[in-house]
Amino acid sequence: MSPFELVFAVYGLLLGLAIAEVLGGFSRALKLKRGIRPVRIGWLTPLLGIVVVLDLTSFWLLAWESRDQISANYLTLVLVLMIVGIYYLAATLIFPDEPEQWPDFDEWYDRQNRMVIGGLLAANVGSWIGLIALELTTSRPTPEAELVMSDAEVAVLWLGFAILVPLIALLKVKSRRWNVALLITVGAMLLVFGVAEELV
Repeated sequence: MSPFELVFAVYGLLLGLAIAEVLGGFSRALKLKRGIRPVRIGWLTPLLGIVVVLDLTSFWLLAWESRDQISANYLTLVLVLMIVGIYYLAATLIFPDEPEQWPDFDEWYDRQNRMVIGGLLAANVGSWIGLIALELTTSRPTPEAELVMSDAEVAVLWLGFAILVPLIALLKVKSRRWNVALLITVGAMLLVFGVAEELV
């Protein structure tokens, strides 16, 4: 078993559980929508669920692309557990555990969105710091060597950082319409980032 396979076993398990948590929330909500006591799901909670799944997917892709640099040691496993644990906790907060007690999911969103978005921000910043640390510790350039990145790679890097801006705005904005717009923006940026990462 390679070092990456060991670390990715932790990644895969927790990321899979986080995605299952979001999909399970969608399933419970759809069952209630057609049940005896229908609920108003609205746009906010489903959009937040989609954003979290897209963010988890991009994180999974970044982990795969860093596979040659990841070593299997205690510190790496603890850091991975922290970042993916934050994702998992955020995923568990998207949908209510007992959705039948929430006739309007927008009210649930109003209570939980800052914790979920804060978790996404913390996980993204943590993963960026981890990637930079991996790059600095695994590549040992000679003094005359220069870091050369193509324009496309620089653009993808900036897009990755730019995703943090609407996430931070989501922490501050209270208007539900603005929340919908910002969630759509984050989702679109994550899709573009994921596709661009593959093309570069």
